Amino acid sequence: MASLFLTKPVEGLIAETQEGSRSLRRVLGPIDLIALGIGATIGAGIFATIGTAAAGDTFRPGAGPALIVSFVLTAIVCAFTGLCYAELASLVPISGSAYTFTYVTLGEIVAWIIGWDLIIEYAIGNVAVAISWANYCHTLLAGLGIDLPRWLTVDYRTAAQKMPEVIAAAPHLLGIPIVFNLLAIGIVALLSVVLVWGVRASSRATTIMVLIKLLVLGLFVLVGLRFVRPENWQPFAPNGFAGIAAGAAIVFFAYIGFDAVSTCAEETRRPGRDLPIGILGSLAASTLIYVVVAVVFTGLVPFPALQQMTASDQAEPLTAALQYVGRSDLTVGLVAFGSVVAHTAVLLVFQLGQARIFMAMARDGLLPASLARVHPRFRTPHVATILTGIGVGILAAVSNIDEMVDLTNIGTLFAFLLVCVGVSILRFKAPDRPRPFRVPFGPLLIPGLGALFCLGMIAHLPRTSWIRFGLWLAAGLVVYVLYGYRRSHLRANGARPSPTPTTDPS
Repeated sequence: MASLFLTKPVEGLIAETQEGSRSLRRVLGPIDLIALGIGATIGAGIFATIGTAAAGDTFRPGAGPALIVSFVLTAIVCAFTGLCYAELASLVPISGSAYTFTYVTLGEIVAWIIGWDLIIEYAIGNVAVAISWANYCHTLLAGLGIDLPRWLTVDYRTAAQKMPEVIAAAPHLLGIPIVFNLLAIGIVALLSVVLVWGVRASSRATTIMVLIKLLVLGLFVLVGLRFVRPENWQPFAPNGFAGIAAGAAIVFFAYIGFDAVSTCAEETRRPGRDLPIGILGSLAASTLIYVVVAVVFTGLVPFPALQQMTASDQAEPLTAALQYVGRSDLTVGLVAFGSVVAHTAVLLVFQLGQARIFMAMARDGLLPASLARVHPRFRTPHVATILTGIGVGILAAVSNIDEMVDLTNIGTLFAFLLVCVGVSILRFKAPDRPRPFRVPFGPLLIPGLGALFCLGMIAHLPRTSWIRFGLWLAAGLVVYVLYGYRRSHLRANGARPSPTPTTDPS
């Protein structure tokens, strides 16, 4: 049992990344990292979830205009975790995010669990984003007069349950209808090529998409301000704190992504300085944008009208708000275009992050060594990137979005929880280790609050999320026992935690 909790020396991790054939190209600066963080954070959340968060649904009360407070409340919770991520990312400047951090602090078995769990946040979460992207893209193409067959834009299960006309119209092979989401496959394949091409190209593409969606959100704000009515903000919190808390739980999805910055540690020029700037800067910028958009959105549509919105309107709340005030012209089309761009940026950054987590686990022997290969020309983990793209593409083609979203929330909160705990542990295990960035107010207050809030949010998740998460972790432990435990490089070398170092690895 003791061998399951072996921790990996930070020096060994850093030495592995400096081998010529396995090193990545350090080309990213703080602006690149902030752009990546905003690219991963501002996406489906602001363009899709604020309608439901403001209006509520059958199971949850709506926040109403107090959606503004919901965003601030969630930002405070994420800020505690963001500070912990910033300290660990500067202390352990290695790709792998929470997986690498827990390997150094809590041991191999916990690192495996968190690495397996991160597949939920990045790969499974990306499946949901790819499906959502395909829906928006289909709507945008239809507005441009390009009408794809419906059997190429939806998964089979959804069509079988809700769209019998699609099943009837689809071509059949041996009596089986051919129904799959071609758009989802296409976008995942395209982004996988971009990611193999190089992190600089990926960063530039993300920066361009971030600028586009910020311009589109700015357009929404500028156009919407003309139609804002202060009386629409009354009553401010129609369902009290219950509505605010429910809204915060929903818009939590809008903040998933800032932690993806830490997966680029080995491609950052000065990780000790730039990673904290990227993580906290993208979180702060995203929160400011969210609050401004929420102010305008709730000022356009009164709460009773929000409650009367259909599910499809709530799925596209910004365009629905503009249409509510009579704007159905080019502005609505541009906002829809911005939503497609926002989803694309999220897909790109999460595909990037998942490949690097696979690479980190493969370096440690917990996954096949081929996943750690680095392209000799582009200096990117091309095998992990391609396999991630194939897996996400296949699932996105045939899966229902609700099935994918259910897992993402609990998986992300579990990862955040362990990162907060890891900061406190390392403060006591390695108090003298140089820390380019330190969580303020000591080793317990902010990490403890972050862990407590994460536990609180996990406790309020539905029972089905717990069951699916438990089954997923059980499957991961089976893989670990059959493969990772036997092939672990740490165990094979009989490694133990090294003494506290005196040099700054950043």
